[in-house]
Amino acid sequence: MTTATATVLFVEDDPAIRRVGEVSLRAVGRFRVLLACNGLEALELVALERPDVILLDVMMPELDGPGTLLRLRADEATRDIPVIFLTARVQPEEVTAYLAMGAVAVIRKPFDPVALPNEVRSLMMSAHAQR
Repeated sequence: MTTATATVLFVEDDPAIRRVGEVSLRAVGRFRVLLACNGLEALELVALERPDVILLDVMMPELDGPGTLLRLRADEATRDIPVIFLTARVQPEEVTAYLAMGAVAVIRKPFDPVALPNEVRSLMMSAHAQR
């Protein structure tokens, strides 16, 4: 995997945030970007294409971020994909819970679109190096 062609699955139910994140990751970060609106869509995409990292909203309809992460971690084929939560819910106890579920990091919303790609790349590389 080269970081220039790494694939990010960006899971976000808000269309405006999803678009900003997509443009940021694609144009600034030069990532290949897959998009999903909720956890169920994300799980379908992960089954078809193995992303290098998943950027996952916490609060979504149908299947939320924590539920999605638990399913990813329960599956041998997906348990090692780094997952980064993207959320406004960043109280210390919430962050501790996300990390205990198996997330590699938490990025606070609203995020900086210029800084997001480097932050994702750094977290992804760190997670892959720890394997």
